[in-house]
Order: sequence, then C-alpha cells, then structure tokens
Amino acid sequence: MPGERYREIDLARGIAVVMMITFHSAFDLNFFGILPLDVSGGFLQALAYLTASTFIFLVGLSFTISYARAAQRLDRRDLALKYVRRGLTIFGYGLIITAVTWLFLPSVYIVFGILHFIGIAILIAPLFVRFNARNLIATGIACFIAGYAINGITGPWPLLWLGIRPELFSSLDYVPLVPWFGLILIGMACGHRFYPNGRRGFPLPAGEPAFVRPFGFLGRHSLIIYFLHQPIILIVIAALAPGAIGLG
Repeated sequence: MPGERYREIDLARGIAVVMMITFHSAFDLNFFGILPLDVSGGFLQALAYLTASTFIFLVGLSFTISYARAAQRLDRRDLALKYVRRGLTIFGYGLIITAVTWLFLPSVYIVFGILHFIGIAILIAPLFVRFNARNLIATGIACFIAGYAINGITGPWPLLWLGIRPELFSSLDYVPLVPWFGLILIGMACGHRFYPNGRRGFPLPAGEPAFVRPFGFLGRHSLIIYFLHQPIILIVIAALAPGAIGLG
C-alpha cells in the first residue's frame, strides 16, 4: 500500500529522537553554564554522531521505499517534481532554523545543518536510485574518502555545503554533503536489499511489544518533534533554573 509504514523504521527513528533530545538537553545545560558537561568529546560527542548517522541512514533507506512506491503510480515528470518539492520543502525548514538561530545565537547560527543537508540529499538522491546495492555502497565509500581528504581544507562560503569551510567558521549544526551523503547512499543500498520494490523483504512477528510503541510514535512525528523539542527544553531549563537563560 502506498501509505503503509514499517514499524521497525519508525522504531529506529524514534530511538534516534530520544538520543537527539538527550544530547540537546546536555548541550543546553552546558551552553548556559548549568552543568559542566563535555559535549564536544567522549560519550556525548559519540551520541551526537550516532544520532545524526541514524537519521541520515534512515533518510536513504526510506527514500528507496518511497521512490519505489511512487514510481508505480506517477509518470517520470510527476515523480521528479515530487522529490524536487519535498527536497525544497525540507531545505526551507532548514532556512527557518537558520533564521531563528541567527536572531538568538548570531555567533554560532546554523548555516548548513541537518535539515539543509536532507533537503539537498533528497534533491539529488533520484540520480542514484537506479544504482544497484554494490554500486551504492562503493559510491558511499568514495564519499567517505572524499570527506577525509578535504577535512580541514578552508575555502569560500559558496563551498560550505560541500564540506569546505571558511576560516574561523563556527555553527551549532553543520552537516555537509561530503562525507554525509555517503551514508544516504548506504541507506539506499540497504533499502534496495531489504525492501525491494518498496516492500519489506523479511518477516517480523505479528505482535508489537507495548514498550516499543512510544518510540514508534516519536518516529512517526520526528519532524515536528525536531522543531518543538528545543523550545520545550529551554522552557524546562528556565523553570528549573530561573535566570539561567535570561528569562528569569
């Protein structure tokens, strides 16, 4: 069915949402000087990378499912327009994040964060969707190698989205196309392998344990949670530590 969701994907995305909220809570507590937490190293840094990697991998995986289903009912033009619209919409959400962070945190505002990246990735993913799993993995590995090669190279702002940063660049969230698009491609390869033609290619038990249902709910509403979780965290911090963020 075109609108069918796979609970294992929602579960994985929901777990990533919990990890995201955990990391951002720790980040905010450190940023506002409430708790001295090392968010740029150790466990919390690993948690941040794991969270971003999970979301991005699932974008690639879900893209192959969505594309396979859409290709069965849309002609080539409408199929292309569907992902142009979707990519530009998500990129537009990223621009909202840019505007908000520029207003409130101008020294570290988000220029090319995860939503900007996902928007661009969805725009170009159709160019790779006909690759087989082996070629997708090979191309993904090439992206990782390219990311390692250009790491630390500085350049002008127009190259920021590719992974070449200006000197003294700083941002709260930075997810360049290289190397992260490699993880999109790996996700697409897994989509081809485990969800051929947009259908689950492996069995799952019919029942769903009750304790995983909240994660599934979070996974189904991950985008709106992404937008709302930071204001909620800040409200909770302001309530528990009046004056910590200038609201008391």
